[in-house]
Amino acid sequence: MQNKDGRPVKFIFVTGGVVSSLGKGLAAASIGALLEGHGYRVTLQKFDPYINVDPGTMSPYQHGEVYVTDDGTETDLDLGHYERFTGTVTTRAHNWTTGKIYLSVIQKERRGDYLGRTVQVIPHITNEIKECLRAAATDVDFVLVEIGGTVGDIESQPFLEAIRQFRQDIGREHTLYVHLTLVPFIGTAGELKTKPTQHSVRDLRSIGIQPDILLCRTDRFLPQDIKRKIALFCDVNEEAVITAKDVSSIYEVPLMLAAEGVDTIILKYLHLPQTEARLETWQHLIERIRHPADDITIHVVGKYVEYEDSYKSLNEAMTHGGFPHGLKVNFRWVEAEALEEPEGARLLDGADGILVPGGFGNRGTRGMMRAAEVARTRKIPFFGICYGFQWAVVEYARSVAGLADADSTECNEETPHKVIFKLRDLLGVDDLGGTMRLGQYPCDLAPGSLAQRVYGTSTIDERHRHRYEFNPAYEAVLAASGLHISGRSPDGKFIEIAEIPGHPWFIAVQFHPEFKSKPLRPHPLFAGFVGASYEHKRARLAAKG
Repeated sequence: MQNKDGRPVKFIFVTGGVVSSLGKGLAAASIGALLEGHGYRVTLQKFDPYINVDPGTMSPYQHGEVYVTDDGTETDLDLGHYERFTGTVTTRAHNWTTGKIYLSVIQKERRGDYLGRTVQVIPHITNEIKECLRAAATDVDFVLVEIGGTVGDIESQPFLEAIRQFRQDIGREHTLYVHLTLVPFIGTAGELKTKPTQHSVRDLRSIGIQPDILLCRTDRFLPQDIKRKIALFCDVNEEAVITAKDVSSIYEVPLMLAAEGVDTIILKYLHLPQTEARLETWQHLIERIRHPADDITIHVVGKYVEYEDSYKSLNEAMTHGGFPHGLKVNFRWVEAEALEEPEGARLLDGADGILVPGGFGNRGTRGMMRAAEVARTRKIPFFGICYGFQWAVVEYARSVAGLADADSTECNEETPHKVIFKLRDLLGVDDLGGTMRLGQYPCDLAPGSLAQRVYGTSTIDERHRHRYEFNPAYEAVLAASGLHISGRSPDGKFIEIAEIPGHPWFIAVQFHPEFKSKPLRPHPLFAGFVGASYEHKRARLAAKG
């Protein structure tokens, strides 16, 4: 098939075996970065085998972060890797689940689109999957497709069958199968073991897919004799057995794969010119990561801190914020509920900065308010995001504006001071899935505000994911007490940013800026917050003498 320019589109399918969490998303994103270094346009898709239509209603403890695209789609966190590593802008067409595929097919069946035929996995489900693949190939040179789960899982079979068929549909010269597998080192035996890889490839071949490239996750470089053995038993060219070695930073993965010749092999197998990759920006980035000038410690007060993937984009955006300053950002995770204990505030001692991220539900909210209070009164740089914005505002209303019973109706519908209340567009809507303010919206910044200085512009566009909002009826009383509303939607309907003038750095935002941060282009709010936190650290150390 061809793109808008009339050139054939190449498809690279990334599958995984042996165990989950080997890093298929990072591998796909890194390959995309390498191909962009060769001047190609890429996009990436994720096919997830779970039956949920999207991850929006799934527990962060089970699924990790829900990533949000510009068009308001709730997606798998790997789409964050795709956007951070490449120039692609993902949409609802870039993340498909079993539930989403089956829902589409069932809707077509109900409309009579299949003209009374018996609807089956083959060809109807697999054809639906292939249509999703084709839809992503309009104005790019490469489509990289990650198949979630592990080869052998019953849930993944329709997707694997679809990509098997797809090679027959568009031609062998336009498709490539990359299989990510595990080569563990057994310490007691002192050996690298290839048998898990052999079994994984055997399972893949049993359904008709012969991998072209093997990415072998391991903690050390594979000796040539091990590569030779894997190539022999898995029927893969020896040059295509790649060491996917553990690295200290995920941003080293593109350079690590380039050093193993992955991009050269891909161009060779897909009959494309052997050009030179431009990877200077990645090389400079890695030098900064490896040799920071100093470090800071940010205390993150959240509801899901036991599972760090719940804050994947946040972690990365905070790390990005350190790059312009040459700083390594350390995290101290603080369970919000722990701050509700009598001596809980001690958990924030020594903080260079305090960040309160997003969340839902009543648990831990008083701890979030405590964090905002500590930052406000001790003059510690504070950054509140989404839920962090809402509870920082409630804390200010209670402690400074004199509204002792101020609250959010999400947690207390009977509060006399509904400082945070349900989005007016959602009143009477009780379904959870997709019923939020989702996606990218514009915001006007107040001239001369800290937000305007940080962004360096007067209008911004940021991504949202929330059901509740600041009640504008309380803007006047809070403003009279010193809270500055520095960002609002162009129509004035939504309050987006609040800050405290005179505080070294206190900003709370209703949106999720972490979704738009990239390692090569850190988000200005995170860069500003890290910079302010470093100044606070230096002042604190200077005061100690």
